[in-house]
Amino acid sequence: MTAPLGEQPAAKTAAMGTISNDLGHLMGREGYRRIQESDNAACTVSPVNTTYAKAALIGGAAGIMAGLFGVGGGIIVVPGLVLWLAVSQRQASGTSIATIIASSSAALIAFGISGNVDWGPALLVFTGAAVGAVIGARAATLLPERTLSAAFAAVLLIAGIRMML
Repeated sequence: MTAPLGEQPAAKTAAMGTISNDLGHLMGREGYRRIQESDNAACTVSPVNTTYAKAALIGGAAGIMAGLFGVGGGIIVVPGLVLWLAVSQRQASGTSIATIIASSSAALIAFGISGNVDWGPALLVFTGAAVGAVIGARAATLLPERTLSAAFAAVLLIAGIRMML
């Protein structure tokens, strides 16, 4: 027997809570580590180390996170590119935005088919996000690399702490 629309079985809800707590813990640790790293070393633009297997793993992890939680770009792709492929914070942010097109389109199709998209709010959020993205991208080009990295780390840390509470 299936659960009524909008209700999830207890085991599924508990599993999602555990996954959410684990994700929050990882985000908090990564945010803390990034803040410490930004205090101890100058952020420099480094050449892109295009290791295809690593890039594919980062993409796969981001896709899974997009499908499960509606996240992936900033949480998975940016740290993966910076830490694993030695991409600068600014380049990682721009690259992450480019990858969102693929992951969000695929997840949108899956969620849309199952009737899990509320189109009214989605269009309003889309409009605000489009305007905010232009403002944020312009600000990112003006901020020093170290400031951008520290701000990103702070956002990860705060989000991780909030998810664990």
